Amino acid sequence: MSAEGAALCYRTVCVEGAEILGRHAHPEVSMHTFPMSEYMRDVDAEGWAGAAELLLESANKLVAAGAEILISPDNTIHEALDLVRDRAPAPWLHIAEEVGAVAGERGFKRLGILGTRYLMEGPVYRTKLAARGIAFEIPGPEARERINSIIFDDLVYGRFLDRDRDYFSGAIRELAARGCDAVVLGCTEIPLIISDADSVLPTLPSTQILARAALREATRSA
Repeated sequence: MSAEGAALCYRTVCVEGAEILGRHAHPEVSMHTFPMSEYMRDVDAEGWAGAAELLLESANKLVAAGAEILISPDNTIHEALDLVRDRAPAPWLHIAEEVGAVAGERGFKRLGILGTRYLMEGPVYRTKLAARGIAFEIPGPEARERINSIIFDDLVYGRFLDRDRDYFSGAIRELAARGCDAVVLGCTEIPLIISDADSVLPTLPSTQILARAALREATRSA
């Protein structure tokens, strides 16, 4: 995961945790991440099994530190998560399942998916949305490449440029024209550059949705 995406997830847990638990309060948070380069080595080679073992190693370290709930705000790496989720030492929330649940609650029927090329073309949202009877669309090949470049060349480095925001907004308009009634901001960093104000469709910001799901589980008995 990138520092930008992890920071957004962490901030959401802390800020919105205080709304549930009281001033300055939030559940305990521990974080472990291998360098993004180690994940990308496996992802670029479509070596999902190797990436899965990295996730599992992080999970073991976190549970040893006291973690009771596991999350990864990186959408793309959930393709690897499915390989080891049943071996995890604690319950692991799945970002696409949580987004799908919110979409279902809000009555959305066809979602546009924005994210890395691996995510848009892969099974992460495809399988979880299908289980809920929710259809989806992804941008065309040229747009997928451009969006992928924006994510890896700009967003993960904390560069949030007007031209990139405009491109995302245009891609969302095209998804709306194809019948989508909402759009999944399915890359951890996209909610940092796109909000409902920039989109002709309601947005489903995956990072915050996952963080709120973790808060829900962590505060059930609070």
